[in-house]
Amino acid sequence: MAAANRLICYSDPSDHYSHRVRLVLAEKGIGVEVVNVSPCDCPAQLAEINPYSSVPTFVDRDLVLYESGVILEYLEERYPHPALLPAYPVARANTRLLLHRIQKDWAALADIVLDSRTPEAERSASRKVLRESLIGVSPVFAEKPFFMSDEFSLLDCCLLPLLWRLPKLNIELPRQARPLLEYMEQGFGRPAFQVSLSEVERSMR
Repeated sequence: MAAANRLICYSDPSDHYSHRVRLVLAEKGIGVEVVNVSPCDCPAQLAEINPYSSVPTFVDRDLVLYESGVILEYLEERYPHPALLPAYPVARANTRLLLHRIQKDWAALADIVLDSRTPEAERSASRKVLRESLIGVSPVFAEKPFFMSDEFSLLDCCLLPLLWRLPKLNIELPRQARPLLEYMEQGFGRPAFQVSLSEVERSMR
């Protein structure tokens, strides 16, 4: 196992859930050793500390966390600056509901499309639903500088890695989705987003 005094993030360089964690780490300026893990080749040290051998996995001394949502919540509490969740309970609860909706409405569909084991008809149907949903919600992005917020938040950290993968998902957005396209351009240009990208992810665009 790696040295106990280091922060380590086991990450799949092509996985949008791992990308979420790397983006939060970059936004908060947290120094961490990123260990790239292929889903087909789990290193022995990861299998020793995570019963599911899954990524992302985050190690902070004796603490081992897996599942991206758990990791993001821990990073927000452990490293509160800059804040990526609102300060007040009601606003935090609303943000968490939106995080849930990102997962249910968009990320779950993307997972189906990205899984080559899924029958092509199901992948095609999921791709169509995802594209139409993104086009439909596009006007929302004209209302605030970030997704449903005046401040960059965990919502953006979960959404931007997914949107970065639209070419891989074989989804092209039309001109009518201009507010969303402008949001993407702004978000992808953030220095922390650029730092968060793996070489595999850079090749996606």
